[in-house]
Amino acid sequence: MLLASLLITAASPAWATLKDPNTLAVEPSQADFARATHSIDTSFLLPSSAPLQADYADVIQTIEAFPDVVVFPVLVAGPVVAVATRNLANKFAQTEGSIAVIYPDIGEPYRSIFTQIIGGIDAQARGRVSHFALGSSVDVGELNSSLRRQDVRVVIALGRQGVNVSAALDSNIRVVMGAVLTAPENEVRDHPVNSLSPDPALLFSRLKGMKPGVRRVFTVYDPRQNAWMMRLAKEAARTQGLEFTAYEAQDLRSAMLAYQKILASADSSQDALWLPQDSTTVEEGSVLPLVLEESWMRNLAVFSSSFGHVRRGVLFSLYPNNVELGRHLAGSALSFLTSGENEVSGMFPLREVLMAINLRTAKHLGINIRHPRNFDMAFPEQ
Repeated sequence: MLLASLLITAASPAWATLKDPNTLAVEPSQADFARATHSIDTSFLLPSSAPLQADYADVIQTIEAFPDVVVFPVLVAGPVVAVATRNLANKFAQTEGSIAVIYPDIGEPYRSIFTQIIGGIDAQARGRVSHFALGSSVDVGELNSSLRRQDVRVVIALGRQGVNVSAALDSNIRVVMGAVLTAPENEVRDHPVNSLSPDPALLFSRLKGMKPGVRRVFTVYDPRQNAWMMRLAKEAARTQGLEFTAYEAQDLRSAMLAYQKILASADSSQDALWLPQDSTTVEEGSVLPLVLEESWMRNLAVFSSSFGHVRRGVLFSLYPNNVELGRHLAGSALSFLTSGENEVSGMFPLREVLMAINLRTAKHLGINIRHPRNFDMAFPEQ
């Protein structure tokens, strides 16, 4: 009965309200995060050491669905100047740098994510970067002309809009992609794509640090989204002495059946369940409630690649350190400028991470967390 009821349940996705910064140096402030499935707790105060974050699976889904914009704001190492697309070529300021960042022109809470990433890019590249906030209605011809005039040789493309526009840039411009979950094979073939999904090697290492007795890790994934991630996970598990079992599922029914099989036979003393960033197999309205309820009753450790799941009850998650991610993207761009050689292409997992933990779940699993402040985010709030 529980499975039948969960299959028809729908829920709103988790989200976070972020403060709109006036500068690229974002200070921690009060923010709202999703509580359970249907409601928001507006009393949550971020620890002073933690930058503003959001549930990145929902962030990217929203960014990719964002409609066209009619204004093309331009930021070149200074204040934002709003410029109509048709006048773009005549309005660009000059820059000494050879790197440009293109990213979606989108409102809060998502704009702050890009603001922090760009802040890291500027810090690593010492501010010699042109910023292009854009939508899919951009005149790519004018954009290419502007990039040529500024002698831009590397573009850092953020978000789905950035990736889409980068495909039409001049062929002599090197592209480094970031702030996406995954990308089609034709995009991965020629460029490095830096995913927002955390490296499974880091996830497994943190898991073993908290539960040394874990021997097996299970997951359910859609190969259309995460085949590349599962290849990394298998290698990471082998290296760390873990047995890794991944079930394929391309629809909700198959995913639910796979979770039923895992939960029915799991041994809580040595098994753990990983929830990747996967819109098919980690559906928020039916899959997540089932996994949380059944794993709680079975004392099974569940960890996730999505920040928002920690507040809802998973043991821990790794999530992006936006500023450090920006530094990494800038480092890739600067490396190309220095050496003139192409970076290795393909999908790369996120290694610039912070860690969130659910203290109530840890206590339930018998894990002694002596110093909660050693984590970047802890739930429930202390």
